[in-house]
Amino acid sequence: MTKRQVALLCATLVALFYAINFSSAKEVTPEHIGPFGLTWYRVMFTCAIFWTISFFAGPREKIPFKELPLIALAAFCGVGFNMITFMWGLSLTTPISASVLMVTTPIIVAVLSAIFLKEHLHFWKVFGIALGFSGAALLIFLASTPNQVGADPVMGNILVFLNAVSYSFYILLAKKLTKKYHVFTLMKWLYLFGVLFITPFGIQQGLSFDMSEASNYVLWNIGYVILFATFGTYMLNIIAIRTLKPSVVAVFVYLQPLLAAIIAVGLGTDQMTWTKAGAGVLIFAGVYLAGRKRNRATQLEEQPI
Repeated sequence: MTKRQVALLCATLVALFYAINFSSAKEVTPEHIGPFGLTWYRVMFTCAIFWTISFFAGPREKIPFKELPLIALAAFCGVGFNMITFMWGLSLTTPISASVLMVTTPIIVAVLSAIFLKEHLHFWKVFGIALGFSGAALLIFLASTPNQVGADPVMGNILVFLNAVSYSFYILLAKKLTKKYHVFTLMKWLYLFGVLFITPFGIQQGLSFDMSEASNYVLWNIGYVILFATFGTYMLNIIAIRTLKPSVVAVFVYLQPLLAAIIAVGLGTDQMTWTKAGAGVLIFAGVYLAGRKRNRATQLEEQPI
């Protein structure tokens, strides 16, 4: 396989692992463990795994002190704030709503790229961004009736959207860092900072969880969240980011709502509604238009005279 094919395979597996995570995490939080507590376990165990592996694999790289603030910022966006808002939001909303809102990531990346990377925003990209955000607003405020699956869908959806914004910042920051450092070097430091960010919020809920009283089903789901949806996804995603453009990596988020909906409906953890489907169509259309490349004739027409 070529380097690009490996990167594309990694990005596909990331989408699959995340899609399963929407239902798997929902099975255990908030009923069995608080969202902050589950996030704390995710980061603590994953940090330990990365540091352990780093002693046996990868180069012995040293991170210059001047680079630590940038790594800390990436950790805040991609591990700390990102994971807390996701798990907290998922505990309040439904798996399908959460997965559909995550599709806004490519649109947010397009906006951030225009602001920080000075990428040009043509008409269709602006229209796509507006369309995508309108779909997100529709899902947040109309698919928001409290039920046995989602206790406070409005707040949950807002938190998941903030998670998407945070993750978009992470994609841009990680692209720069992966060009300098080995995967294990980068991930062990990202998760070390992540532990520092999340421990004040999650340690109380984490320590109050009694594993001896939890069923095997609950423990298996927690194990999946840690090993596949955290360690696996971040490991594979960082490999994909090293080879692919940030916008290409973000596009793989498209697969998440489709897979998450099939899994959630199949497991009975959520149900599809017309509002969710309609919002999804708007967001997908917005993402397509935002990522649509102009043809050569259009580019020439838009050039200044």
